[in-house]
Amino acid sequence: MPFVRVLALCVLCLYACGPREPIRIGLIAGLSSRTSDTGEGARNGLLLAIEQRNAQGGIQGRKIEMVAADDGQDPVKAVQAINELIAARPSIILGPLTSSMAEAVLPVVNQSNVVLLSPVITSLQFVGKDDMFFRLNRTTRDNAEEYSREMLADGQRRVAIAYDIRNRSFTESWLHEFRRAFQERGGTISSAVSFASSADTAFGEVSRQLLASHPQGLLFIANAIDVARLAQQARKHAPAIPLTAVEWAASEQLLELGGKAVEGLLIAQSHNRADTSPRFTAFVEAYRQRFHQEPGYTAVATYDAATVFFTAMERRQPNEPLKAALLRCGPYQLLQQQIEFTPYGDTTRQVYFTRIQNGRFVLVR
Repeated sequence: MPFVRVLALCVLCLYACGPREPIRIGLIAGLSSRTSDTGEGARNGLLLAIEQRNAQGGIQGRKIEMVAADDGQDPVKAVQAINELIAARPSIILGPLTSSMAEAVLPVVNQSNVVLLSPVITSLQFVGKDDMFFRLNRTTRDNAEEYSREMLADGQRRVAIAYDIRNRSFTESWLHEFRRAFQERGGTISSAVSFASSADTAFGEVSRQLLASHPQGLLFIANAIDVARLAQQARKHAPAIPLTAVEWAASEQLLELGGKAVEGLLIAQSHNRADTSPRFTAFVEAYRQRFHQEPGYTAVATYDAATVFFTAMERRQPNEPLKAALLRCGPYQLLQQQIEFTPYGDTTRQVYFTRIQNGRFVLVR
């Protein structure tokens, strides 16, 4: 009998000393759609954050794993993807990257009690809600206000706008907020032309409708691929007209596909690409070495989102729900700034305006 007891104790000791279950971080993003460049950037940013943290011992001795799912930028696929992620029992899910996908998956997430943290979503419809959704970005209202000031200061008092209705919850929110802010400051919207983003969209016709209203500038509320195509069409008929695009398009793909057509285009960034601080330059160098490319805005934002999660997990009290820990444990030091969540999981982020010059995003403010 004593032998059996000793053997049982040994087994329990071996079990307790064995490898602990890893901490899983889910990621939902468009990894196969026309906006897959932003999804791949998010995946790379999260992967780098996880690899660096695991090299430091993980979180309280537990290794971290990523579980990624492709939303295909389709609501039906997004719901399927979020259900697959929830079944993998992650501690948190990062993403999605577009408002339309968040709109599709949020009811499922709220029922599951898994925290969903989007690095980039700005749509006002998600602000001020007591739910499981956290955002690491400012709002469409904040950005539209900044854009209206910049464009008016640039002499654009009459503006035509093209916007993609495939991501309606973001683009229509952005258009509404910009229209209000621009008109309050004396500006005029000469036309607003909607289109449904696809490989077959007639961007030449969209451009013709915009220019027919005789604007002093064009504003594109669309992804990087569509902004590049809109710019190319606009330049054929109005080579000197000022072009502006919303932050959604601020990826390297805009530079690659837009070429000379996007030279001079004004666009906001959620991070300062010209930052020379040790923290940010170390991240950029590590990203380049790991992925052989420059980090875009979704890579930076998702790396920051992972940092927020790691910090909350380290500061979390025993048995404290992650939602409560995220709200309590701020402020959080990101790559370039500190943030703290409101009681509803919202926060703000500084914006940086750039112009495309010689194929690069150059900081103007």
